[in-house]
Parts: sequence; structure tokens; C-alpha cells
Amino acid sequence: MRVYVPLTLPGLAEVHGKGELGPGPLDAYAVTPALRAWLSDDIEELEYTALGYAAQASLRQLAARPDAARRRVVVAVDVPDAAVTAAPGGAEDPAAVRVTGPVPMKKAAAVHVDASDAERAVAAAATALAAADGGDEAALRTVEGAEDHDLMWFGVQEIPALLG
Repeated sequence: MRVYVPLTLPGLAEVHGKGELGPGPLDAYAVTPALRAWLSDDIEELEYTALGYAAQASLRQLAARPDAARRRVVVAVDVPDAAVTAAPGGAEDPAAVRVTGPVPMKKAAAVHVDASDAERAVAAAATALAAADGGDEAALRTVEGAEDHDLMWFGVQEIPALLG
């Protein structure tokens, strides 16, 4: 099963150095039965939506780490289905899953990262996140502004260049 693990650039540096994501359990996002029931059967749309949920979770990590570069990071990894369990979240988070243990980075299929031109929007969104969660409409629009930026795809072999 392909799962999307949200990180930050410092988090990516850490897992790259260790050679694994973990220890588990890891919060991640995937194409789940709940996501299929909510959305469609188009696998590309479902995977893109799961990636979007992971990008939102990366934004939350950035909000908690003001020292991190303002770029969302998601690592796509392939894990056995048995290593994945449903996570709480229900209708609010239909793609949420937990990976039960560590995942070797050699299982990573790709890394998705914001382009540098998204940094201003991502920084503003990270700052506005708490207010958006509280229902502030202007803050919500600011958070949605980060979502206007698609994450770029990088091969795993490109991680050192991303970190350098």
C-alpha cells in the first residue's frame, strides 16, 4: 500500500540520515475505504487527495516548528497492507492511517516538496493555522492559499540535493 508521510525539511534530513522513517507508529495518509466512499474510484484523484491530506499535516508540523524552512514535505512509501491500520479521524480525516512500525527509506517511492516560490504562502498559512482552526475566515483563506501550490515530485536519490 502506498502511504504518504508528512514531514518538514529537518524531519526529512533526520530520516534520510537514519535510513528509516520511524519508530512507529507513524501518522500517514493513504487511499482508504473511507476516502473511496467519500470521493470516487479514480485512483489518481484518490492518491492526489491523500497526498493533499499529508501536505496539510506537514503544514501543521511547520506551525509547530518555526525554525523549519517553510516548505511542506511528504514522503511516499510503499508498505505491506498488514503494516497499516485505520487512524481516528472519521469523516474529517478519511485518508488518515497509522503505520505500525518503522519504514526503511529504501521503501520510499518519492518525495514531494514545495517549490521555493511557495515559501511565502506556506509561511503565512502556518502562522494563520490556529486562527483558521478557530473559524477565522480570513485565516482560512490564508491557509487555503498554501494549498494553491502543488508539491513538486522528487526521486529519492534527489534527497541530498533537496537538503543541501
